[in-house]
Amino acid sequence: MREGWVLPAERGPLALDSPSAHTGPSQRRRAVFLDRDGVLNAAARDPESGFFEAPLRLADVHLLPGVAPALKRLAAEGYALVCTSNQPLAAKGKTTLDELMALHERVLELLATEGAHLDGSRLCPHHPDGSVAEFSGPCPCRKPAPGMLLDAAQDLDLDLEASWMLGDTDADVQAGQSAGARTVLIEYPPSAHKRLGGADPDLRAADLPDAVSRLLERERS
Repeated sequence: MREGWVLPAERGPLALDSPSAHTGPSQRRRAVFLDRDGVLNAAARDPESGFFEAPLRLADVHLLPGVAPALKRLAAEGYALVCTSNQPLAAKGKTTLDELMALHERVLELLATEGAHLDGSRLCPHHPDGSVAEFSGPCPCRKPAPGMLLDAAQDLDLDLEASWMLGDTDADVQAGQSAGARTVLIEYPPSAHKRLGGADPDLRAADLPDAVSRLLERERS
């Protein structure tokens, strides 16, 4: 395993937390849970399916416009920031687990260069129809299941009812609702094939900066 990552003995998510996330205020914090591809960074076209999915190469990892300032707005308001992302590339045999973690670390590095930081990350490496036995089959963490949010809430002492889930797919909204959080559906054009009308979010937004503005306006109303 790469430094700092935790792979639980049970069939749960990969976890990476900031050391400071465990030394914060003693009372439970509200959080914003964030999907990754299509929310924090741009998706990349899969050469086999033709759909836009998670990047396969470090060189293809690019932050979306305005993401870092939007995250800093949330942090300034006291929200814990946690990425919760389905990442089945290793389960599909398209990359290794080490490469999967390196791709995520690249996202974190790009955020850090603009002064933005996450308190935690949870990645689900599983897929129900994967070709790699270790990561194939059902699990409690793949969205729309709420396992990643529940895991982070327990580890980081987060108040789910006071929290939000921001994502660009129906599964993101469903996971947030199942965890007891409010939700924002980000209508990122390349992931339209993952929005089939099966979600009923509290808010809709064009991108992360728009989502943060709408979320904060709702909280203050």
